[in-house]
Amino acid sequence: MEEHINNGFQELLDHVLLPVAHEDDARETALTLEPYQPRRVTTLHVVEKGEGVPDKTPVEQSEAIAEESYATVRRVFPYAEDHTAYARNVVEAIIDTADDVDASAIAFRSRGGNRLMHFLSGDLCLKLVTTADRPVIALPRQDSIE
Repeated sequence: MEEHINNGFQELLDHVLLPVAHEDDARETALTLEPYQPRRVTTLHVVEKGEGVPDKTPVEQSEAIAEESYATVRRVFPYAEDHTAYARNVVEAIIDTADDVDASAIAFRSRGGNRLMHFLSGDLCLKLVTTADRPVIALPRQDSIE
């Protein structure tokens, strides 16, 4: 039975999609995932598009943030692949990307925040966990990983 559980755990970590928001988030999320030793990692940065309204940040700035994030994850996982999605709905973009890259699981680290922040963001974590079509791994949150 234990061998079956271990094999299932390894299959879960076969190809992890790692959504990140910025360089600091990328560093802490990658360091938190590292002890679990995923076989393959794809880092995802979602550039939020306005669809008829102004973008939150200029696309060029968002793409630069994405590149910094990818480089940061590669310091922990040198062979990590990267993927940039352009979408209005971040959760849908994560789920679509997981399907596109055939990820075995989605791993994320909660960015925290108070109740108001969760309300305003629509609690993206909850939406991700309840709508994903594959396992979602909530990594432990620590104030700072050194």
